Amino acid sequence: MNDLAPENTVAPGLAARRGAAELLGAVLTRRRPLDEAIAAEMATGHLAAASSRDRAFARLIAATTLRRLGTIDHVLTQMLDRELPKRAGPTQNILRAGAAEILFLSVAAHAAVDSGVEAAAHDSAARHFKSLVNAVLRRLAREGKEILDTLDAERLDTPDWLWENWVRTYGETTARAIIRAHYADPPLDISVKRADEHERWAAELNAEILAAGTLRLKGAGRIEALPGFAEGAWWVQDAAAALPAKLLGDVTGREVLDLCAAPGGKTAALAAAGARVTALDRSGPRLERLKDNLTRLGLEAETIVADAGAFAPGRTWERVLLDAPCTATGTARRHPDVLHLKSPADRDKLARLQTKLLAHAATLVAPGGMLVYCTCSLEPEEGVARIEEFLDTHTGFRREPARAVELGNIDGIVTAAGDLRSLPCHLGDQGGMDGFYAARLVRPG
Repeated sequence: MNDLAPENTVAPGLAARRGAAELLGAVLTRRRPLDEAIAAEMATGHLAAASSRDRAFARLIAATTLRRLGTIDHVLTQMLDRELPKRAGPTQNILRAGAAEILFLSVAAHAAVDSGVEAAAHDSAARHFKSLVNAVLRRLAREGKEILDTLDAERLDTPDWLWENWVRTYGETTARAIIRAHYADPPLDISVKRADEHERWAAELNAEILAAGTLRLKGAGRIEALPGFAEGAWWVQDAAAALPAKLLGDVTGREVLDLCAAPGGKTAALAAAGARVTALDRSGPRLERLKDNLTRLGLEAETIVADAGAFAPGRTWERVLLDAPCTATGTARRHPDVLHLKSPADRDKLARLQTKLLAHAATLVAPGGMLVYCTCSLEPEEGVARIEEFLDTHTGFRREPARAVELGNIDGIVTAAGDLRSLPCHLGDQGGMDGFYAARLVRPG
């Protein structure tokens, strides 16, 4: 049972169920990222006055529903005689949330059913369907698990375009492993500021030290209350997100340009390693948050608000890191909404932007310098395809293959071409990691 799920006979209150249904509506109908929807719901919605436990449980219900949406909807269609009318309001999302509780969160059936009915009763549109909610959820509690055993959940829970792309790129066995890695709430990963303090903070935080040096915590609770946060000993960063900066090698005393730098995890890593960092991002508010985090960590970097595709400072850098905007399909463990918010059109539009940014970043690399390109996408169109295209048109650069030892010797982390390619199923026995792609390019002196 998930640590945030309720005890077998006790469920959090009405606010959690109403909040979860509202979050699902925000993502699936209004196309809003889940994190933004959560912030809005906690500010002015059903979760505004809710307990921290209800807030956490609402998020867990919504995230689980998004991870398992195809399966949940397939099971619910077998419980309904016809589609719900538009006048049913949030009824469908109340049913989805209830199904997630019963089928995947081990909530006692009577608690999930009663809470779903109560959530419907408190909504002006859904109250007319509360009898249906009661009947469907009771039937699902009786028959749902048996139906699950007959389904290909991994296929159902993956949008067609992603399934086809992942099977074509990685093979069906690996594609299924990626999808299974999305099902669990991920652990909390942190990067420690001082390389000689990993053992200390691992002991204080009861954390596991992963192969590449990241600390991994399970059941961490409120981040700001953890030892070491206030004193700036570490920052939150997925194990995979910590890897691309390592490809820049020893940056002690070197000038490094971090393009598209916010929220700042890679900037912090470079500054902590002794680099003189210039962090650039087009978003002023996001860059302010980066600066606040650096202040907490006691680290320094020059910050510039500018468009990375048009930045013309009249100088070059020894090292340039480009963490390009992407579909972020590699982060679905933490952000399951991306599976439902992104499309092939988004991927192709972003690929064109990545081509532009990569070409411009190349002009900022000094002779003898290095450029690392990375994205948190699983799509080859946003990764290796961009590098192959770049090398075809920029003969002054060459690929410098990564070595597994630079990346913690994680099994399968380096491709045949020498690029970093992490998958959500990597480190599977330890909780997985985000999907990242990175390539190292050098400009001969």
